[in-house]
Amino acid sequence: MRLNLKQIAFLFVTPLLFAQIQEEVNPPANIRSVIFEGPTGDQFPVVQLNEFIYLEFDDTTASEQDYYYKIIHCDYDWSPSQLLKSQYLTGVDNQRIIDYQNSYTTLQPYSNYRLTIPNDNVRLKVSGNYMLEIYNSSYELQFSRRFVVFKDTVKVGAVVKRSRNFEFLNEKQVVQFTINSGNFRLVNPKKEVKVAIIQNYYWPTALYDIKPQFTLGNQLVYKYDQETSFYGGNEFLNFDTKDLRAPSAVISHIELDDIYQHYLFADRFRSVREYTYFPDINGDFVVRTLQGDDESREAEYTNLHFSLPYSKELNLDDVYVFGKFNNYAFTDENKMTYNEENGMMETAIKLKQGFYNYKYVIKKEEGEVDYNTISGSFHFTENTYLILVYYRNFGEIHDSIIGVGSTNSRDISN
Repeated sequence: MRLNLKQIAFLFVTPLLFAQIQEEVNPPANIRSVIFEGPTGDQFPVVQLNEFIYLEFDDTTASEQDYYYKIIHCDYDWSPSQLLKSQYLTGVDNQRIIDYQNSYTTLQPYSNYRLTIPNDNVRLKVSGNYMLEIYNSSYELQFSRRFVVFKDTVKVGAVVKRSRNFEFLNEKQVVQFTINSGNFRLVNPKKEVKVAIIQNYYWPTALYDIKPQFTLGNQLVYKYDQETSFYGGNEFLNFDTKDLRAPSAVISHIELDDIYQHYLFADRFRSVREYTYFPDINGDFVVRTLQGDDESREAEYTNLHFSLPYSKELNLDDVYVFGKFNNYAFTDENKMTYNEENGMMETAIKLKQGFYNYKYVIKKEEGEVDYNTISGSFHFTENTYLILVYYRNFGEIHDSIIGVGSTNSRDISN
């Protein structure tokens, strides 16, 4: 069979046109407490080459199943890059996770799995976006998580400002930053350089495709207002179950069935109240227990009971308990239901002992997520912002990350 030039071109171009964007896949109900972090302890690894990343998760079937990991290099838009595995990995992935132990003296049995990269089997060779995928023994994808690897080639300086738009003066925060290339030569920065800005490591609201406003010597300057603004939101609510049997300022009472039941005091709408500062960990969670020395194997699972008064602002839309505890997923477990007897929206979520952040969000019928109707949005809110600087030189076939910057809104200014 003979192919003409157009047919040959189509064969090469088609995979590029239909390259699938890599979205994070959340695990089935038996896999819980997924912890994925780098050296800083934040649950989104941002590491340099040869720095370690750590994955930990529990399987509540406690059957010592085999799990395997796979690493995918991605471009700026999170589509798989054109690099071969041998071009971004030293060694081989698709290896079994061999570090696992069963829980010890817990009411809910589980197997705890741990993975460190780099390890004896695989190391990363290039910077950029990566996706870590976990498969079971039937090679069915169980879950995946994003992480980034960077080279510290350019310097990024950033600040957070109040919005200059009077309509959002008290609600939004604006990220302004500069990229100092130093001795690194940028020929055409508007085409070679791309940036992503992420609030609290939450990718669905990240900002992309922002060009430098102007250049000043070897600096790329991004002093926008609306283009680099985020809603400030509100501080996350929190609870701590490290002591199984002790009520607290937020835990009203505790019961014991097959596992412990922790009932939180009813929360309330904060959008109609003045902003109040109290420290949080920006949606994250930390597993810890007073009932043992090894929280990975000895921490209990408990059912956390949440409640929120129904209000007409909710209409008939779905309300979810929202946090890093399940990677901000919208599932049946963290979806609230209306209790006609007491007029409350309620749900119960099985969580490992520890300190957790959470808030309430609304998911509308068309899929839009409303983050602020229940919690409110304030420019005072403390948020962390991450700025990733991507680079692709002429002729290269992948996007690398040449710099990382971060800033915090606690130092917000006018």
